[in-house]
Amino acid sequence: PRPFLAWLVAPVPLLSLEPRPCSWPPARGPCSGPGKLLSGRGHAAIHGDRQMSGGRGAGLNILLIGGGGREHALAWAISKSPLLDTLYCTPANAGIARLALTVDLDVGDHAAIVSFCQTHDIALVVVGPEAPLVAGLVDDLTAANIAAFGPSKAAAQLEGSKGFTKDLCQDAGIPTARYGRFQTEAAARAALHDFPIPVVVKADGLAAGKGVIIAETRAAAEGAIAACFDGAFGAAGAEVVIEEFLVGEEASVFVLSDGSTVLPLATAQDHKRVGDGDTGPNTGGMGAYSPAPVMTPELIDRTLREIIEPTVAAMAKRGTPFQGVLYAGLMITERGPELIEYNARFGDPECQALMMRLRSDIIPALVACTNRSLSDVELSWTDEAALTVVVATNGYPGAVQNGSVISGLDAVARQEGCEVFHAGTRRDGDQVLASGGRVLGITTLGKTVSEAQTRAYGAL
Repeated sequence: PRPFLAWLVAPVPLLSLEPRPCSWPPARGPCSGPGKLLSGRGHAAIHGDRQMSGGRGAGLNILLIGGGGREHALAWAISKSPLLDTLYCTPANAGIARLALTVDLDVGDHAAIVSFCQTHDIALVVVGPEAPLVAGLVDDLTAANIAAFGPSKAAAQLEGSKGFTKDLCQDAGIPTARYGRFQTEAAARAALHDFPIPVVVKADGLAAGKGVIIAETRAAAEGAIAACFDGAFGAAGAEVVIEEFLVGEEASVFVLSDGSTVLPLATAQDHKRVGDGDTGPNTGGMGAYSPAPVMTPELIDRTLREIIEPTVAAMAKRGTPFQGVLYAGLMITERGPELIEYNARFGDPECQALMMRLRSDIIPALVACTNRSLSDVELSWTDEAALTVVVATNGYPGAVQNGSVISGLDAVARQEGCEVFHAGTRRDGDQVLASGGRVLGITTLGKTVSEAQTRAYGAL
């Protein structure tokens, strides 16, 4: 059976759950229906398959930032909550448009987003991708007294700078690979002699999941260093981190944090390489499943004690408390769990598998992270396994040709225990077209991971 959401009846502090009037259309300007563009700051074209005349008549208006598979999964979970009135999303995709009113806003224009929130009585903003977090969107929303789920710019450095995170681990005694930070190509090349081969070369900043190179030879490592400093990853490669190569099994642990309290979520494991058999270049993620069998209760407890909790405590001590979802990418070595990297948001496609297994209402948990009441929240999960298979455009993660027609979506969605989460899609009339590298995430439930895998590929 598909997971259901257990309604949480505990009050949500600071955010009123009294009925809120839907402010669309705004009193200051006329509107004749979906897609009408309003002039003036805070006004934007709003589209979607949902009716424009209002939400459910009570609850919270929420704005979701992002338009990938992760955001579709979050929209799917949020839309089931009885606490929701109207869900807006920018920039969205063809799948999200069936659950939310999509808004044409420039995510980089923080003032416009703040104004939209004020005009449309937004009680909570959920920031999905990493780039707006690192750019300080949550800071600007908080300054305008708008609750936002996600870390501040300073706290988002845990993802925005790999060197920052490695230094924090070193200072706090958190287990991680031996490393070095380098600002010039010459210094990085010289340091290669201190690391055995294979070795890991990372662009320090955000590189859309593609700035990590596992070099099997010294020549490949030198080439990766040169690519970083030659601009292959833009500003992200202005500094390079070199790490020893860890041997073990990868796993991911997700927790929510309100700056002090940590609430563990389910475990997951993703697959980065584009080809079957773990071959080819790294990608943003070609699939995931939850739970991760390698993460036993003992390993989860050890990860919390040795990695997650010391990180949250260290961030609080620095005056930059982490509030949001913290995603720890781990390598389970013969020494135990070691941190590979942090992400300051839900993983994609891990989020799709997690949301399929979540039985609780997600909104109280998101709100609790913003007002430091996470200790009052409990979450429940289905015992079934969830698995996501990513459908990508030919050529990904390199150059792709968009615009191909996607068919059969409704038939797949009708299958028991199956959801199709859109990533790079757009609607053109009655057709859904591919508009990105990763296009869909076929996500299924099963009594075991193998059963979920069989269902996912059967749906394909």
